[in-house]
Amino acid sequence: MKSLVPALLMAGLLSAPARAQTLKRSDYPIQAVSFTKVKLADTFWLPRLKTNTDVTIPASFQRCEATNRVKNFEMAAARQGKFATIFPFDDTDIYKTIEGASYSLKLYPDEELDQYMDELIKKVAAAQEPDGYLYTARTIDPAHPHNWAGPERWVKERELSHELYNSGHLYEAAVAHYEATGKKNLLTIALKNADLVCSVFGPGKRAVAPGHEIVEMGLVKLYRVTGKPEYLSTAKFFLDQRGQFKGYDPKSPDAWRNGSYWQDHKLVVDQKEAEGHAVRAEYLYSAMADVAALTGDQKLLAAVDSIWQNMVSKKLYVTGGTGAVPGGERFGGNYELPNTTAYNETCAAVANIYWNQRMFQLHGEAKYVDVLEKVLYNGLISGVGLDGKSFFYSNAMQVKNSTSFPQTEPQRAGWFDCSCCPTNLARLMPSLPGYVYAQNGRDVYANLFISGTTNLLVNQKPVRITQQNNYPWQGDLKFTVNSAATTDFNLLVRLPGWARGEAVPSDLYRFATPTEPKINIRVNGQPVAYTTRNGYAVLARKWRKNDVVEVQLPMDVRQVVANPRCRTTWAKWPCSVDR
Repeated sequence: MKSLVPALLMAGLLSAPARAQTLKRSDYPIQAVSFTKVKLADTFWLPRLKTNTDVTIPASFQRCEATNRVKNFEMAAARQGKFATIFPFDDTDIYKTIEGASYSLKLYPDEELDQYMDELIKKVAAAQEPDGYLYTARTIDPAHPHNWAGPERWVKERELSHELYNSGHLYEAAVAHYEATGKKNLLTIALKNADLVCSVFGPGKRAVAPGHEIVEMGLVKLYRVTGKPEYLSTAKFFLDQRGQFKGYDPKSPDAWRNGSYWQDHKLVVDQKEAEGHAVRAEYLYSAMADVAALTGDQKLLAAVDSIWQNMVSKKLYVTGGTGAVPGGERFGGNYELPNTTAYNETCAAVANIYWNQRMFQLHGEAKYVDVLEKVLYNGLISGVGLDGKSFFYSNAMQVKNSTSFPQTEPQRAGWFDCSCCPTNLARLMPSLPGYVYAQNGRDVYANLFISGTTNLLVNQKPVRITQQNNYPWQGDLKFTVNSAATTDFNLLVRLPGWARGEAVPSDLYRFATPTEPKINIRVNGQPVAYTTRNGYAVLARKWRKNDVVEVQLPMDVRQVVANPRCRTTWAKWPCSVDR
């Protein structure tokens, strides 16, 4: 049977997209408009995306080579040598950069970059073991694997090995590469590995809660591409393993001893608060949303709703940063949001964007995009310099006292021993076009205010929407609707919470001076009455060619004050500046 696997894989792969499209299944009621269908033309984000393409991605590839991350794959292919980097998850820096480069190819086609990735993918393929296992920290020298890897496959997956974490980033990169290029060279590698994972883990097989979540998100993406039910069921299986391990001490206050560091302290459906390592947590919560959407699991949905509410009302910095505690890069207790020691890992900002996008797709409420936008314009872009090659791993709220807290970074660095953040930024930034619009049948959502165009099908009719603005500096937004024929649909324009007098969608922060802001909307120059739905202005009409919508948002600069329960925030830095 083993000799048939490659042929079967290719046969399945060639037919997979068509099969996936014909499946009738539960899913997010709202679908994001793909990054492949949105072209940006603004002066704020487009230069940053261009810098990401011209500087960040090449620098990431170069640093992966200079720091021996690529060499690890070459040695794994040769089955000889000594693992040449520090962490067993260093493989993922290559996967994440490939993912970012794939998105980038849709923005800026580049034959040289395309060919470079093909050569790199060949090295990844050569490092893969015959049964699909791909983990250079073991394959290079199986008799002497990395200390975190354990003597045999998977035995340290719960806490240290990151074997499934590596797989998850491989899957995400493979899907992005396939969608951007149409090529299946990396997808073939990912499917081979995923089939191995599904054969090893599941009911009646090996059981573990992955130590660093993301394999669940990756499996869901493979399921979407192929329609193979095992990928979704294995993702759900991994979620269901949380809280099952009996080796933790539930009475211990220590996050490692009680399992909360890994979100393994309770059954996933019983978790109600954001806890533990922030990046791990937000990848988990993103996967919970994915699986809830695809399976209709109401308990899972209720749990992730509760966790989000806890995060936004008790554990979110005014910048959108999460993960207050440096020790373990983790969430603190409720209202534990100190400024002097704030951690706010850049990867947590990336993960928070993924999570909030999924929450919006589940519920269609503007509050999730409000948080996403806050992270995007504050806690995320602070992680990378305008030069595109200097980075913050953590994002301080206060740097002047950094001598008393050595973990605070007083300035950006070009790379880190653990360089998860630079490569995570490299993949998130060029995917930004995929966050601007969303659609649910005849409802078209304008979520982010970024100049550019998108081409949609609404009621089976082609519609082009062009957005023009000088956001975030000015609040005048213009949308031009073009369709070959009159088309009846609802354009839902987000009315940001800050434009409606709400600093965040909770009582964690408030504006120091209450105001009654006024939002003006015109269609073809005439004021229009509109209804609101979940924080959106609903513009329902039969749209004709060159109909123009103008939205005027109040852009006053206002002080933001923290909830008095955030005592350390009040004591050191009671306000921040926000729109």
